[in-house]
Amino acid sequence: MLKNKNILIGVTASIAAYKAAILVRSFQDKGANVKVIMTPFSEEFITKTTLSALSGHPVYSDFFKKEDGGWNSHVDLGSWADLLIIAPATANTIAKMVSGIADNLLLATYLSSRNTVFVAPAMDAKMFEHPATQQNIKALIKQGIQIIEPASGHLASGLKGKGRMQEPDIIVDKIEAYFSS
Repeated sequence: MLKNKNILIGVTASIAAYKAAILVRSFQDKGANVKVIMTPFSEEFITKTTLSALSGHPVYSDFFKKEDGGWNSHVDLGSWADLLIIAPATANTIAKMVSGIADNLLLATYLSSRNTVFVAPAMDAKMFEHPATQQNIKALIKQGIQIIEPASGHLASGLKGKGRMQEPDIIVDKIEAYFSS
């Protein structure tokens, strides 16, 4: 179902960013072409080098290429993708999506993309349960965004609860199901 599909993975600043590496490889194993956009702070959790080596493509994080001043076109990235999956998606990024804030390349790409968007939230349970976050998730659903519910379990804070980014194999299964329907 994913053979020759162009999948754009957006990575935000969450401890769950390491799962993006597994997602890249899992999508490729299913025959998809994969590119990655990272928010600036996500680079504190996983490196561009790791995701570039796995995807076989440069990883995008800035509007401009520092080495030559070239432009990373958010419009071109959004048009290339058959599907955008933001995984992990922090509460901050989700709130910005709802508000239409495009202060980084990932959010600008999201706003310019007219293809299907999936979001896999990842955050502490209290943040996930917060009324503002729940309201934002409902707003995304109303906008047609597909939400992949987080799992319950041990969180980076040391607490237990709902907020763990769903496991990569479950995310891939949900996206395969989407393309097969």
